[in-house]
Amino acid sequence: MTILKAETIFKSYTDTQKRVEVLKGINLEVSAGEAVAVVGPSGAGKSTLLHILGGLDKPDQGQVFLDSRDIYAMNDASRAAVRNADLGFVFQFYHLLPELNAFENVMLPVFIGSRGRLPMAEIHARAKAALDRVGLGSRLDHKPNQLSGGEQQRVAIARALLNEPRLVLCDEPTGNLDSKTGEEVIALLLSISREKGRTLVMVTHDENIARRCSRTIRMKDGLLG
Repeated sequence: MTILKAETIFKSYTDTQKRVEVLKGINLEVSAGEAVAVVGPSGAGKSTLLHILGGLDKPDQGQVFLDSRDIYAMNDASRAAVRNADLGFVFQFYHLLPELNAFENVMLPVFIGSRGRLPMAEIHARAKAALDRVGLGSRLDHKPNQLSGGEQQRVAIARALLNEPRLVLCDEPTGNLDSKTGEEVIALLLSISREKGRTLVMVTHDENIARRCSRTIRMKDGLLG
């Protein structure tokens, strides 16, 4: 069953008065439960594509369907609600709030999307379970500057999974990590994908990571190879 479909995606930007075409007619389908790696050189358009697939950056032309819903036919509020409920994001830069501890950072998506609908005890239980799953159950009170890079990325993964999204989008999730820690993070993501049936789309430069996914898509010059 197809969970994600992109049709004829074009995207360009204007840089110092020059128009740069980043995506040049991308067509892509991802089935539920797949772990898909998107690989290619810097500047190929991988991150731009991921942001468009996740409803973060509107294409100049084309459609993106999550299940049967055209996310760019929605208004901004509806699209934000879909992102919060159905999508999880893991970025190269962890995007943790420095003033919050790990437990509080992980709870943020539930507060944004479900406050008033979920009891506080359930929110706490979800956050604790998510941090336990990524091996940080003993680090709840630690702030980002008290955690290693790998631990910060694990917090980001726990946060991405808190609302039990069907689709997780990862943009170079090991880009700031040493090889050993990066391997641990990828093993964790793939394990969670298999256990929970989560669909995973991951942008990476690392061919070793790509080989561990169920399918590899190659990009070059704004096109899929």
